[in-house]
Amino acid sequence: MFQGFLRVVPVCGHCAAPLGQARADDAPPYFTIVIVGHIVVALLVLVQRGWNPSSATMTAIFLPLTLVLALALLRPIKGATVGVMLTMGLTKPAPTPG
Repeated sequence: MFQGFLRVVPVCGHCAAPLGQARADDAPPYFTIVIVGHIVVALLVLVQRGWNPSSATMTAIFLPLTLVLALALLRPIKGATVGVMLTMGLTKPAPTPG
């Protein structure tokens, strides 16, 4: 489905679905931020209330965790967004020659 980290191939090699016509744009980063934010903030509050570590320790734990989660979830969320868009028929029209 992907040509690079986030670039979608124009056509699926397996089923010939027009993947390149589904423009996800800003939806995948938005969904990723919402999901990662809920996970990280919930864990941050739990760790702060349970163990009360220093600010440096919290930064050392949660900054890399946020980065790893965001990078790990962005691509699957983009794939899911493109799949939902294709299922719902939310694609741009194919370019006409001329």
